[in-house]
Amino acid sequence: MTGIFVQLQPNSASGSGALEHDPSSIYLRIPAGEAVPGPLPLGVSVIDASVALFGVVFPHVSFKHRLQMLDHFAECVKQAKGVRQQSVQLNIFTAVLSALKGLAENKSSLGPEEVRKSALTLVMGALDNPNPILRCAAGEALGRMAQVVGEATFIARMAQHSFDKLKSARDVVSRTGHSLALGCLHRYVGGIGSGQHLKTSVSILLALAQDGTSPEVQTWSLHSLALIVDSSGPMYRGYVEPTLSLVLTLLLTVPPSHTEVHQCLGRCLGAIITTVGPELQGNGPTISTIRSSCLVGCAIMQDHSDSLVQAAAISCLQQLHMFAPRHVNLSSLVPCLCVHLGSSHLLLRRAAVACLRQLAQREAAEVCEYAMNLAKNAGDKESSGININITDTGLEGVLFGMLDRETDRKLCSDIHDTLGHMLSSLAVDKLSHWLQLCKDVLAATSDVGTASLVAGIRDEESEKKDEMDDDTMFTTLGEDDKSKPFVAPRWATRVFAADCLCRIITLCENANLPHFDLAAARTLKMKNPKSDCLVLHLSDLIRMAFMAATDHSNQLRMAGLQALEDIIKKFAAVPEPEFPGHVILEQYQANVGAALRPAFSQDTPSDIVAKACQVCSAWIGSKVVSDLNDLRRVHNLLVSSLDKAQAGKGASSQLYRESAITMEKLAVLKAWAEVYVVAMTIKNEADNKPRKSLKTNDEDDDDYGTVDELPPDSLISLVESALPALSRLWLAVLKDYALLTLPPEFASQLPPDGGAFYTPETIDTARLHYRNSWAPILHAVALWLNSTGFNSSENTDEMMGSQKRYTNQPPGTPPSPKSLMELNKDRMHLILGISIQFFCAPRPEEPVEHVTACLQALHILLESSFARSHIAEDQVIGVELLNVLHRLLLTCNPTCVQLLVTSVVQQIVRAAQDKLQEQRNAQSKDDTSEKETQMLLGEGEENGGLIPGKSLVFAAMELLMFILVRHMPQLSSKVSDSPSHIISRQQQLSEESTRLVASTVTILADLPVLCSPSGCMTILPTILYLVTKVLKETAIKSSDNQTPIPVSSCLQAIKTIITSSLAKTEKTQKKWTDLIRSTLASVLEYPQTGDSKHTPDEVSILTAIVLFLLSASTEIIGVQSLQTGCINKFKAAITSSDPWVQAKGYQLLLSVFQHSNRAISTPYIHALAPIMVENLKAVEKKRPNNSSELLAVQEGIKVLERLVALGEEKNRVQLLALLVPTLISYLLDVNTFSSACPSSKDLHEFALQDLMHIGPLYPHAFKTVMGAAPELKARLETAIRANQASKAKAASRQPAPTIQSAPTIKLKTSFF
Repeated sequence: MTGIFVQLQPNSASGSGALEHDPSSIYLRIPAGEAVPGPLPLGVSVIDASVALFGVVFPHVSFKHRLQMLDHFAECVKQAKGVRQQSVQLNIFTAVLSALKGLAENKSSLGPEEVRKSALTLVMGALDNPNPILRCAAGEALGRMAQVVGEATFIARMAQHSFDKLKSARDVVSRTGHSLALGCLHRYVGGIGSGQHLKTSVSILLALAQDGTSPEVQTWSLHSLALIVDSSGPMYRGYVEPTLSLVLTLLLTVPPSHTEVHQCLGRCLGAIITTVGPELQGNGPTISTIRSSCLVGCAIMQDHSDSLVQAAAISCLQQLHMFAPRHVNLSSLVPCLCVHLGSSHLLLRRAAVACLRQLAQREAAEVCEYAMNLAKNAGDKESSGININITDTGLEGVLFGMLDRETDRKLCSDIHDTLGHMLSSLAVDKLSHWLQLCKDVLAATSDVGTASLVAGIRDEESEKKDEMDDDTMFTTLGEDDKSKPFVAPRWATRVFAADCLCRIITLCENANLPHFDLAAARTLKMKNPKSDCLVLHLSDLIRMAFMAATDHSNQLRMAGLQALEDIIKKFAAVPEPEFPGHVILEQYQANVGAALRPAFSQDTPSDIVAKACQVCSAWIGSKVVSDLNDLRRVHNLLVSSLDKAQAGKGASSQLYRESAITMEKLAVLKAWAEVYVVAMTIKNEADNKPRKSLKTNDEDDDDYGTVDELPPDSLISLVESALPALSRLWLAVLKDYALLTLPPEFASQLPPDGGAFYTPETIDTARLHYRNSWAPILHAVALWLNSTGFNSSENTDEMMGSQKRYTNQPPGTPPSPKSLMELNKDRMHLILGISIQFFCAPRPEEPVEHVTACLQALHILLESSFARSHIAEDQVIGVELLNVLHRLLLTCNPTCVQLLVTSVVQQIVRAAQDKLQEQRNAQSKDDTSEKETQMLLGEGEENGGLIPGKSLVFAAMELLMFILVRHMPQLSSKVSDSPSHIISRQQQLSEESTRLVASTVTILADLPVLCSPSGCMTILPTILYLVTKVLKETAIKSSDNQTPIPVSSCLQAIKTIITSSLAKTEKTQKKWTDLIRSTLASVLEYPQTGDSKHTPDEVSILTAIVLFLLSASTEIIGVQSLQTGCINKFKAAITSSDPWVQAKGYQLLLSVFQHSNRAISTPYIHALAPIMVENLKAVEKKRPNNSSELLAVQEGIKVLERLVALGEEKNRVQLLALLVPTLISYLLDVNTFSSACPSSKDLHEFALQDLMHIGPLYPHAFKTVMGAAPELKARLETAIRANQASKAKAASRQPAPTIQSAPTIKLKTSFF
């Protein structure tokens, strides 16, 4: 359809396009894909519009009217004579084609037999028309009719009619018309619908294509054959060989002067390649023959003199490269394409660039290399008369140059894509080359051209000389390029170069080299001079961004500001190695300020001001500026823009439309909000840091000056002066945004005169600007409210105005002022409403920064006691907020978002806890006697039921369970058994995931506080299951023996739950006991053999067991089976081969032995003390070799000492008889002391000091033990003497302290 319209268009008003026909075409955008020479005359435009309208209306009229119109068309054709008949037929067939296309798109039928017959009569009569365009239109119409009718009998009848005509007719007109009709039938009906006619159609068309007496018949038959090959797809596979043989034969036999035949042969060859498709990669004899024939055909067409045939050859080679890239010789193809880039024929240039675009996707390096080889051999080419424009910049430079000359949209788009593919593949490896290329384009000016123009004026020669200059100026293919005046690149090309600069920065961010580390980049450069890093080109990046941002072209200024913002964000934290405490961007402060200043002039467009404000906020928030005066210069730019934003609607000059002013004001307020958020962050970080100790001298004032760092309150001091006005404007923006996000059914609630920053006429475009700005402003408002403690009433007047505007009070009635409490409630409802609405339906294109900003705003807001009490007063708000946060997690995957969600959930739970505690305290004052009544407060009440949708605890558990299962699928049997989670089960948690799991477990442990005792019994089984399961999964031994964060959270959660008094009531005592026992039993079961490929952390499990022993009562955990399991765990720890596990086991055992309840500690002492004594006695034979083994022995001795202290006086001698010999056995002999290892010497010293401490502590028992064993006493005395001797020897080696003698000459006057 499109093809026939292209053919019909020039015949109606060829060459009549002119601006005076329609002046609006100067500023109206031409639809994409529509190439129009200019506005056509009014009469022609009316006919074209009526044809398009006919195609839209025809499918919707009745069959009777369709018949009348078709009969009317036939009558008009009959009555018209001569040239007029041709014009009438052209218009009628265009309208009929448009109508049939409309029917096909609407899937409507053409109508009954009368309508079909009338249409068929109209169409069939034109198949034999001498006018080739009418024959084309008739063939297209017949194919469309077959598509719309869709009946096999109709298709067969039409195909048979054409078969009979082609077999009998000998005239060129009939043969061409009916051969095209066959091709169009197959094209619009499809391969399946016309499969039974395929063999006959192909055989007839192949025979017609061999008619060498009529090139016209060959052309039409080959074109139809190409249509059939395209539409048949795989069904044509059986006819590929004969068709390909015919194509090659005709390529060799048809004279080159018949270019139309060769062009159609190229289309056939391309269709055949597509039909064979990926099979071309095979190595079978048949496929190899087909592939070779295709390559031969392409080579023949490449040598043709006609540009369209050459373009067809390139297209065929492009398809071959798609299906069989190994068999296309790039070394010959790429130079050919480079030569065609300088062709004067648009179609040839378009085909060459399209092919390069595909080649650059996979083999960009090879393409550029072959192009450079062509440039190196340019001398030989010049002698042969071929013009090569490739220079040192390579193929990339040629493509950039083409962007300046080409106007065809498709060609420019392909050039952009080609350069983009080359950039993605080569820019990181050839950084200097691409940066220089972008710099050359951005830095180019017309100074050279201006100089040559001035010289020409001074030389004023003859008119002939001027004509020669003009010829040289405007001829694209001159012989001597150096003689041409220099023309600066167009702004569109320079904008593309600036975009390439931003893409290079992004590519380097994802590369392996240290592109954003100056010290590492310099070190790498010294080791390998060929290596190149982006940070080494920072000055060039700044210079290019500056040139673009200060250009006269607005589009280039936008691109330059975007590049500057990217540079600031990527390089803000890169330190300067030569000046510690500084960053490398500090030296470019003047450049950044100079690039931003022109954007804030009075006549600057709104979009540039908006982008400049964004860059300003990025620069101020980057913490690069270390001097307050430098910071104030950029800050003053924002101050000047704030004055404009404070002006009301319509106050500014109407240079641009209202939506542009809305965009500018919102961008200004967004930039201020981002600066305020950074300022408050810096201030809060400084407040949370531990204060430095006071200095004795007067250096406190120079604290920040030593590293040229701004004081933490300097940035907030710049913002505070504007904060009253900013807070008022920010709240106005949020109110506008809240109204604009209302569903369409609430449109009546929108204010009739618009909002604070938009008008009713621009409401649709304003929504987009508000959507881009609301999140940072919401974050800033939350910070402001939290910092003021909801005590600010500066916005009272504004709220009164809004109240009057949104209510139906009479104009003369003054609104009643709101109290501070009502004002704060309105603010809370505004912020919560915006947040909940956003979380309910986050758009896929919404940046993750908006999600994090909204979550941070909620977290900061809920840090305030007022906000928490507001949420706790109405539990529905908290439940709804938890539900939408759960919904957000279903669509938002980043772990940072999940961490922020858990922080908000923690604040919501904390708010509910505070409210419930207030109620319990109030009830305890009123009703101190009835404890049970007080305990019934909380969710669950008496029956323990939690209602989904109303229960805060249920909503929180649902959300937290989702997070846990997302990161630990093994917690849920349904999820863990699914194939998608098999891999994730085997992987360890990432650092962020461990923090997230730990935070989730902490919140779970706080939920029972919100429940009544019965409610606790409802949720505790689930909570304890999750906590113990997380403990088992994360208790994995690490190389540094550090306790994982989730394990610490689980242990703290176990302690919190066991020590909670809420569940320990008479009614729930039995359930509580069973629950704690089963939980302890579950912990004791871990680790089971073969459970995990990781080494389990016995210490963490043992710590959990000790928490149960120390926190629970004897009645609960004193069961024999549990006691045996706990004792076995301790035995395994103190007899472990790992000395660190032994040491920790002794430490935990000590805490159990010291338990105040002897009923708990005694069984463990009886069971474990003998084993411990045996271990310690065995040390005499196997002394410690390192610090870990020494620590284990020391911890064991401490436990044994504690047992001695806990024992009764009558048993003290027996206990010391165990400890003292063990310690004496650790003492080294005098002869072996010097040769012992350091750990053995440390054990000797430890034992000796312990013995000297024990002796005076228990003198009577100590003497009794020593008297019973004289050999122990002798060994101890020997060790004490050796120790004293070594101390005396060490003291003698120390030099005597020098005593300053008194001065011999005394001063009579003291100066001190």
